[in-house]
Amino acid sequence: MTTKEKYINFLKSKMAISQQTGFDVSIDEMTPGLYPHVKASVQWAIKGGCRAVFSSFGLHKTNTQLEIERIIVKNKGGKGLIVCPKKVIAEFEQQAKKHIGIDVTYVRNMQEVMNCTTDIMITNYERVRDGADGVRIDPSYFKVTSLDEASVLRGYGTKTYQTFLDYFKDVEYKFVATATPAPNRYKELIHYAGYLGVMDTGQALTRFFDRDSTKANNLTLKKSQEAQFWIWMSTWALVITKPSDLGFSDEGFSLPELEYVEEVVDVDNSTAGIDRDGQVKMYRESALSLSDAAKERRDSLSQKIERILEIINRPENKDDHFIFWHDQEAERHALCRAIPGCKAVYGTQDENEADVIIDEFRHGKLKYLAAKPVMLGEGINFQHHCHKAIMFIDDRFNDKFQAIHRIYRFMQKYKVTIYFVYAESESVIFQRFMNKWAQHNEMIESLAKIVRENGLTSINAEQKMMRWMFARREVRKGKLFESVNNDNVLECLDRPDNSIGLIVTSWPFSNHYEYTPTFNDFGYNLDNDDFFKQMDFLTRECYRMLQPGRVMAVHVKDRVLFGNATGDGMPTIDPFHALCIFHGIKHNFRFFGMITVDTDVVRENNQTYRLGYTEMCKDGSKMGVGCPEYVLLFRKLPSSTSKAYADIPVTHEKHGEYSLARWQIDAHADWKSSGDTLLDKYDFAAMEISQIRYLFRNFEREHVYNFERHVEFAEFLESKDKLPKKFMAIDPVSKKPWIWDDVTRMRTLNTRQSQKNRQNHICPLQLDIVERLIERYSHTGDVIFDPFGGIGTVPYCAIKMGRKALSMELNYDYWKDGLIYQIEAEEGVLSPTLFDLLEEA
Repeated sequence: MTTKEKYINFLKSKMAISQQTGFDVSIDEMTPGLYPHVKASVQWAIKGGCRAVFSSFGLHKTNTQLEIERIIVKNKGGKGLIVCPKKVIAEFEQQAKKHIGIDVTYVRNMQEVMNCTTDIMITNYERVRDGADGVRIDPSYFKVTSLDEASVLRGYGTKTYQTFLDYFKDVEYKFVATATPAPNRYKELIHYAGYLGVMDTGQALTRFFDRDSTKANNLTLKKSQEAQFWIWMSTWALVITKPSDLGFSDEGFSLPELEYVEEVVDVDNSTAGIDRDGQVKMYRESALSLSDAAKERRDSLSQKIERILEIINRPENKDDHFIFWHDQEAERHALCRAIPGCKAVYGTQDENEADVIIDEFRHGKLKYLAAKPVMLGEGINFQHHCHKAIMFIDDRFNDKFQAIHRIYRFMQKYKVTIYFVYAESESVIFQRFMNKWAQHNEMIESLAKIVRENGLTSINAEQKMMRWMFARREVRKGKLFESVNNDNVLECLDRPDNSIGLIVTSWPFSNHYEYTPTFNDFGYNLDNDDFFKQMDFLTRECYRMLQPGRVMAVHVKDRVLFGNATGDGMPTIDPFHALCIFHGIKHNFRFFGMITVDTDVVRENNQTYRLGYTEMCKDGSKMGVGCPEYVLLFRKLPSSTSKAYADIPVTHEKHGEYSLARWQIDAHADWKSSGDTLLDKYDFAAMEISQIRYLFRNFEREHVYNFERHVEFAEFLESKDKLPKKFMAIDPVSKKPWIWDDVTRMRTLNTRQSQKNRQNHICPLQLDIVERLIERYSHTGDVIFDPFGGIGTVPYCAIKMGRKALSMELNYDYWKDGLIYQIEAEEGVLSPTLFDLLEEA
């Protein structure tokens, strides 16, 4: 296999595709009476081995789980366990007999498990997580397990998630099932993947989510990875909104019309309270905090009860059954006192009494039922005799959303009406609820669309993900430079041996950031190990291309690992520069020094919040120090090591162009930098207009005027609403000395910590550092190579210093911006001066 083939295979290995660990099962083996979409779901799940079934309300999710376990136990032996909320156990027992033709047994401890004669057992979450009298049910005893209403795994840091991750790790066949997968936060879907063993939760966070440098624990789904995220999800999670998603008839599975009615009650502003200054408030504010929300619930309860009585006594409602979803005990008592015949289910109630009430309401014998969503909101079906509900609102969206679907589900024959009763001061809470509902629908549609478009058997995830393999190449050449937009490994494979005089580059910071939405991106790796596996291909080629005895200078910085990602509760440091040193040595480079570049610790703290003065005063033991930047010096051994001079030595004229004083400063291991870096248009995006005008004018003075760049820049600012209409912020700059200008000249912008989504250089390569490296380690006319060209800092400096430049960059926009700098630098070097013309004459 060629190096190129090995590299392509490595890139393919980055594809996030869950492995199939199950077995094939034919439709003929399944219980005959099951719906076709249930059989197809069971077939898909068993083949996968560890899978999630996100099946909409009323699509027989219960039967799907029962059939999965029945077939696995039949084929592989052992026992099966279903874990579900306590109130749902009866539902499983009834469905197992009615639709699957088997018995399931409720078990409360391991003694009952060992004595059980049925193949499938069922228990509630508390029996597994906490046990009874300190003795819990051990999942490792079972061949197959399924978590019903698996939203209990939603919170990564919750007791249930952390406990279940360990308890179920040795179960061979694991499944989760819920109708509401992570309805309010997309990133919580990866917790299911972590539990199922599809991908470690930390790895998934790194792969699919962006970090917010201002909030270490604030993670959002990367725009560049959004499509890949959904395809990855489709390899291990099945979302079904209706049977036709899988190509089957929707007959009997049409959802009824859903109407929600806002019932806003007035509030008594006389009890609005006082503000922090002691002034009496004239009006109630929208309740945002938990304590404020609870107070609003208490203060407005009487008005809400009056409104509920009015609702159920309206002519269109008088004969209908209602379920009242509340959250506080005071609300339960008030409902039962005010509404004749209303019964309630609550936590301290005798279990048998609660079961009788639930059964009465389910079968239409009870007209009014009050309950908390946390009690009856999951797994129980009330659609056959009830199609109206009244709900109090709070911020527990999942509980409320589940509760709505006790009556709004398939097999419901009537239009469903939900009355949302809330106080005027709770309007913000209601709006948040509706926003989360819309977000949930959007997420479900994204996943269901993939299933509808591809079915279950035809999804070729690898083929679909190939679209994110970099597939274009563009090259621009000048007399002094060659700039390539391509994967640098693939590009280097065809380059000649011993052709490069000096390599100056800044390696990507492992998987810290991604610069392109492609698998070729070095930042698109799970961890340091995978990053350096990709670097193996490049570093090997760099060594081959470098002239014997010449230098590779690598600009790096250590990485901050935040406590929320590591679980340490404190920031720690990934010694990335040390890993890079050993990586270079591994590829036969000789490490011969390290330059340290000072950094601003205050600025660093503003970006990472890890060196705060306040925290230092609370406990100095957790405070480290700022991270400097480093330039690692590697050398390819010359052909002769007797004196170790390079095959083509880099000589300097003593006491002339290279003074003793300069050598002393260069030889010191600590270098200072002005911080100047090249400028691109994205740096302006978050600036004030006055800053933009100031910096643009200075930039124009320093660089050759380019009309196309001027227009492009103006149009870019206009797209960002940064182009003023009352004056010209980026007017053409005159270089004539008789036109006065009081703006202080400035070489370039000395920061690249911009707001662009593709910003992500955590230590940009400074111009003066590059110039010193080129001056010290190369000759005029040498080829200077940067495999990670960015916006062209290294080739720009090389050209201006009389060298030739070779650079490669994967990000097209970076490459295009860098091209402008290289063309400009070449024009500046090659343009004849007046003296040149006089000499020719």
